[in-house]
Amino acid sequence: MPKIREIERLRAEHAAIETLSRFLTTLIAAARPPRPTELAAVRGMLRDTLVRHLRCEDWALYPRLRASGDAEAMRLAATFVDEMGHIASDFAAYDARWTAEAVEADWDGFRAETAAVLAALGQRIDRENEHLYPVAERLALAGERHGRASRAAA
Repeated sequence: MPKIREIERLRAEHAAIETLSRFLTTLIAAARPPRPTELAAVRGMLRDTLVRHLRCEDWALYPRLRASGDAEAMRLAATFVDEMGHIASDFAAYDARWTAEAVEADWDGFRAETAAVLAALGQRIDRENEHLYPVAERLALAGERHGRASRAAA
């Protein structure tokens, strides 16, 4: 997949995570827990989308940026990994801790922790959209232009 398409897909996943976060925020705004199946469905979609997204960033985007030779890209990738590399493990721990039974037993605790998790995800998405992805797009477009020029010269 061309690198620019990969970044477009990552941006689309950000939009999906934000949408699912809004659904979950609506559910936790209620004084009482929703039906367990409803909560499990939204949490499951969020978990699956987030895990897929973080793997792509961790295994493809960040290593590529770190190896790009571009000082800004290398610095940003290192900063994001250092500051936020724990989000996947933090989310997995949150998800495992809050079983259906635990949610039912401590709805207020689940609501508070879920709000904190969603806030952290939102902050990461905002920072990546504002700082990291524009740099990745710039490098991807430059690489595509270079590739076209090389093919044209051959």
